Amino acid sequence: MVLTKSKISENLFEKFNLNKRISKAFVYFFFEEIVKSLEKGENVKLSGFGNFKLINKKERPGRNPKTGKKVIISKRRVVVFKAGRKLKNRISNCFIKNKY
Repeated sequence: MVLTKSKISENLFEKFNLNKRISKAFVYFFFEEIVKSLEKGENVKLSGFGNFKLINKKERPGRNPKTGKKVIISKRRVVVFKAGRKLKNRISNCFIKNKY
């Protein structure tokens, strides 16, 4: 099972008795605000959940896995997510309870 934006929107509709259009707009707005902040170069901190952080990676040598030919991997900016303590604990406790 995969959680999607439409599923989140559906859950808001069911649990809070929101209009479907409003719940969909809320989810869109929430994720759009995260993206806008990252585009501005800001880190995003969601208390109790985790942090989205921007990292600038330098240019480096690499290799094409199909051909084995050496290539240069260009410098780029990437987003990394680091789970917060509360999220880590909940996931860890879920793992222990379900004995996966």
